Amino acid sequence: METKLDRRYFYAAVRRPWPGIFALTMTVLVLWAGSSFAQTPEPSATATEETTPSPEGLKKLSLAQLMDLDVTSVAKQPEPYGQAPAAIQVITNDEIRRSGASSIPEALRLADNLEVAQVTSLSWDISARGFNSSVSDKLLVLMDGRSVYTPLFAGVIWDNQDYLLEDLDRIEVISGPGGTLWGANAVNGVINIISKSAQDTQGAYVETGAGNQLQDLVGARYGGMLAPDLYYRVYGKYFDAAPENFTDGTSAQDAWNHGQGGFRVDSDGSSRDQFTVQGDIYAGNTTTIPGGEGTPPAQGNSSGGNILGRWTRTFADDDDMSFQVYYSRDNLVAPFQSSGSIPAGPLGDDLDTVDLNFQDRFPLGLSNQIVWGGEYRFTNDVVSDAPVVAFLPNTLDLNLYSGFVQDENKLTENLIFTIGTKIEHNDYTGYELEPSGRLQWNITDEQMLWAAVSRAVRTPARYDRSLEEPSPAYGEFLDNNGTFVSETLVAYELGYRAHIDSKISGSLSTFFNNYTNLRSLSYTPGTFVPLYFANNDLGQTYGMELTVDYQLVNWWRLHAGYDYLWESIWVAPGQIDFSNGLAETADPPHQVFLRSSMDLPGRTELDAAFRWIDTVQNAPLGATATGTIPSYAELDLRLGWHVFTDVELSLAGENLLQNEHVEAGVAGTSQEEIARSVYGKAAVRF
Repeated sequence: METKLDRRYFYAAVRRPWPGIFALTMTVLVLWAGSSFAQTPEPSATATEETTPSPEGLKKLSLAQLMDLDVTSVAKQPEPYGQAPAAIQVITNDEIRRSGASSIPEALRLADNLEVAQVTSLSWDISARGFNSSVSDKLLVLMDGRSVYTPLFAGVIWDNQDYLLEDLDRIEVISGPGGTLWGANAVNGVINIISKSAQDTQGAYVETGAGNQLQDLVGARYGGMLAPDLYYRVYGKYFDAAPENFTDGTSAQDAWNHGQGGFRVDSDGSSRDQFTVQGDIYAGNTTTIPGGEGTPPAQGNSSGGNILGRWTRTFADDDDMSFQVYYSRDNLVAPFQSSGSIPAGPLGDDLDTVDLNFQDRFPLGLSNQIVWGGEYRFTNDVVSDAPVVAFLPNTLDLNLYSGFVQDENKLTENLIFTIGTKIEHNDYTGYELEPSGRLQWNITDEQMLWAAVSRAVRTPARYDRSLEEPSPAYGEFLDNNGTFVSETLVAYELGYRAHIDSKISGSLSTFFNNYTNLRSLSYTPGTFVPLYFANNDLGQTYGMELTVDYQLVNWWRLHAGYDYLWESIWVAPGQIDFSNGLAETADPPHQVFLRSSMDLPGRTELDAAFRWIDTVQNAPLGATATGTIPSYAELDLRLGWHVFTDVELSLAGENLLQNEHVEAGVAGTSQEEIARSVYGKAAVRF
């Protein structure tokens, strides 16, 4: 039995009609803005040298520079990537550029510790260490400190998360729990997407591209100075994407487009205070239900925006505090198919979020570093029911309060013990405790061994507690359950990272996870229906993540990655799960990644990325047996040529080994194949 709540129609339906003229208009406005600010003070020579790209500046970091790159996601404070005691990978701006990625989900394929599967033309399943089901809900995603998960199902609507990739500084990807610092839903991992400061994006940038799947792409950005030490940038981006095909060869009719624009202002008014204000708006449309013969396809749309402000005061290199506030509004309209005598109709969701966050970091004595802080989040979620899907109550206000404290204690010169906890209060389950302990042994300056024990929770979403599906025959096919509690994880990790010499670096992370109160699908004794979500499943997973970088010669770098995952989900003794624990996971046991990056003569770059993804066993909600997604191998290539210092042409190909292949979904009429894609791109910086 396959429930009517098909994810493809649940949240892949997005985009408000946005005229293609947006792209050209935004480009003209940005360039006009550049000329209008010609009277503003020019940046100093030093600043110009630091922010103007050059052929040297566009080259990849050396392995030593990469290991020294500061990351902030592990401890909420800057620390060298090579000394971060966690399973973390960093995707740099240059790696994104050279991969040929045109979206954030595509860029995330560069993180070996993630499971990334494209479901349709616009929708993706992304997770870490398992549970990459059709409603992935155990991965926290941040964009410049702003959480982008939706309380509707505690996951991420990936096609709404966009940015001008040229302006991204890096993406930090942690596999493993991060609840102590980041809170609920940071169960299996954290993705932290960080953009460059406005000071680092001075001048103009314009890009345009076209291909068979990415049919057209236009983006532009201009950065300048409003006053001494006050920098800004504005940007716009627009693209059209072609539809994919169903497995029977017919068109899925899910072409879509997306337009986005925004700004950022950064001030370094003094050596102690830094201010940031930034915001984005987006809109677009898509077809999510194909039309039959003589029937037009149904369209969905989405739109929204956000604004964020952050103030940081620095007292010393290891002593600072910050305050951040943001507001976001997201609107979604998703059409649903008819079911029997129940007509088709759209589901609408309007979400308003206000978040306030404070953090303080200071040394205590000679060997302790304290980080503590608090957060308050308010969400107002208003759902307009579809005929076949309802969320009750339709309007729901939620409050989230949390506080955390972490102590990094230097026991000896080479041994560091970090302990901390987060205490969070939500309106569903009350107080939740998420402690962790982490031990770091710096064997040498270039080798580090670490171990951790952590507890994390995935708090309920409206999907768990409020979802209802009517049935003409039974009244209710799926009913809400107001007693659904948090899913809980206790994780044990052991890892090793080394920079062996100037040519080789790598890391190995192992883990064992124990889950309780996992989501199950229960049925009513006697009448069988309505079905409802409960917490009747238990689970265990273990595995490893291995990455190696090898600088073969100064112009050629190789990268290899391998993931192994074993997982088992079962029904707790004496409990019921109609799906027998099959519906929450859709994960490959093995993943292999190989990448090559070459700087060739004539200012030419050649990059290749190969991936092999093992067979996936999956099941739709309500099924009692699994289906199979066959293993597949694919190759991405990009050839780039720097015609001049600030002019770059490139040709990128994705999924080149097959015409089409399946990455996700359940076998049937709604499963889509992902097609081979080729597109050309031109980028100019001035």
